[in-house]
Amino acid sequence: MSKKKKETVEKAYKKKLIKRRKPNRSIIGDIALYIFLLMVAFVMAFPIIYAVNSALKPLDELFKFPPTIFAQHPTMDNFSDLFVTMGKSWVTFSRYLFNTVFITGVGTFGHLIIASMGAFVLAKYEFPGNQSFFKLVTVAMMFTGYVTQIPNYLILNKLGWIDTYWAIIVPAFASPMGLFLMKQFMEGLPTSLIEAAKIDGANEWMVFSKIVMPNVKPAWMTLIIFSVQALWNNKASTYIYSEERKTLVYALQQIQAGGIARTGQGAAVLVVVMIVPILIFVFSESQILETMASSGLKD
Repeated sequence: MSKKKKETVEKAYKKKLIKRRKPNRSIIGDIALYIFLLMVAFVMAFPIIYAVNSALKPLDELFKFPPTIFAQHPTMDNFSDLFVTMGKSWVTFSRYLFNTVFITGVGTFGHLIIASMGAFVLAKYEFPGNQSFFKLVTVAMMFTGYVTQIPNYLILNKLGWIDTYWAIIVPAFASPMGLFLMKQFMEGLPTSLIEAAKIDGANEWMVFSKIVMPNVKPAWMTLIIFSVQALWNNKASTYIYSEERKTLVYALQQIQAGGIARTGQGAAVLVVVMIVPILIFVFSESQILETMASSGLKD
């Protein structure tokens, strides 16, 4: 086949392929679809928009009826009042922040490592009781924290961990959601890839850290989002009694419950509490989408 004829065939094939991929809908349909997506996006973003604007409203606008969505005279007084109130506490704001960051960081890291290691074994190895153990994990997802709160308290009290950080951190390690998510994702990882690494001399830890974890990045990034959201918003008031070990969310909610005079500070509290999970999600989302687009591995 000559070069010219070959180019003609390639152009015809590409043209046919483009024609085949062209969506079968009209311009009106495209416009209607974009309008619908914009409406859905507004509905999803409305609570955040309203919360931020409420935190920027002066006190008279917060009690205005009918209420307005956007602040007419934006001010940062609510945030400044909030930090002034926090500064008057005998436990400093930085201490509350450290407690929350420590619990969230250590709990998320431990949950990620333990769930990933357990999921790798369940997904890629066969041993007696493999399926039974995974069914037990699945059943455990049916129970909320309120159901397991009393047994958890009794166990933690027996271990002497009540009123310590570990009362919140250690139960976070054993959350069944992480194990279920990682195991389901790792099952789609090609076994041939792991076998090839072992043939090249890689040990189990190298296979797990260098092969498995980079290829399941979407799963563990999603796990980080869920774990940070759960631990950051955990008041920990059931297990921690000492004020110097209380979390930031607990301290902020105590301010929020201070009555009508602190309504503006309560609106600012809502923004401070939700800002970190939102930022974690925003920064993680781009990495998840990028990884999912470039790591579609199948056997």
